[in-house]
Amino acid sequence: MTFDYFYGEQSDMFAFYRIPKILIVSDYFLDLSTNAKLLYGLLLDRVSLSSSNGWFDEQGRVYIIYTISSIMRDMHCAEKKAVRLLQELEKWKLIEKVRQGQGKPSIIYVKNFLLPSEQQFLNCQNNNSGTGNITILEQSKQQCNNTEINNTEFSNTDPILSGVDVDNDERTSYRNYFYEKLCLEALFHDHPYEGQTINEIFDLIIDTVCTKRKTIRIAGDDKPVRVVKSQFMKLDYSHISYVLSCLKENGTQVRNIKQYMLATLYNAPLTISNYYQAMYNNDHANGLI
Repeated sequence: MTFDYFYGEQSDMFAFYRIPKILIVSDYFLDLSTNAKLLYGLLLDRVSLSSSNGWFDEQGRVYIIYTISSIMRDMHCAEKKAVRLLQELEKWKLIEKVRQGQGKPSIIYVKNFLLPSEQQFLNCQNNNSGTGNITILEQSKQQCNNTEINNTEFSNTDPILSGVDVDNDERTSYRNYFYEKLCLEALFHDHPYEGQTINEIFDLIIDTVCTKRKTIRIAGDDKPVRVVKSQFMKLDYSHISYVLSCLKENGTQVRNIKQYMLATLYNAPLTISNYYQAMYNNDHANGLI
């Protein structure tokens, strides 16, 4: 295969993962492996999404969830290598893993990569002239907010929504998030005859959380998109399995399948417990358990 050249501004059409430049050029990180630096960039990619979704601990620190299987998929590596790369980042204190208990994935804190010397000095623009001068952090917040720091090596305004096509990049981030959160591979495995339905549900979820509309109609009510998005962010494997069961058991004709699916997905976190409790009561009453 022969690849074409870039013409004009064609290179701006792509979305990118951001590996902080300091990890590449600083002598301090010279012995940090290239693969570990790449993994750090993937971890950073999830930090902004976690922040926008309110994934903070009691101290206000942002955390992410990034399982070994997801690292294996994204890095195209074996489990042993994925574990080793995480351990390398832990050794360099660029991340901190905290176990949540049996059956739950560990949470990861991605640590600030700036060294004390870099934290002390940043390029700020002088309020009184157009010339950039080296100034210390004790300057007013107003002055630093007016800097052109985006042009420095410390630029990292939004590591997830990077690139020109923000919408497409945002969609990719949410696809990765829900691919892991819903355990999509397990859903396909456990429901082998409902692959098309699972794909449609997955696409509907992504369309919903990425919509630019202000409201979404759920069961005849126009709900604020932030409320619907918050509800959809709670969805996991069990909820999708529950929705698939509801579709099987529904004997009435559905005129608007999209509206029906939106309502079912929205209500799944609210009704799943009652559904399984009723199933248990029925089986118990009939001597099945």
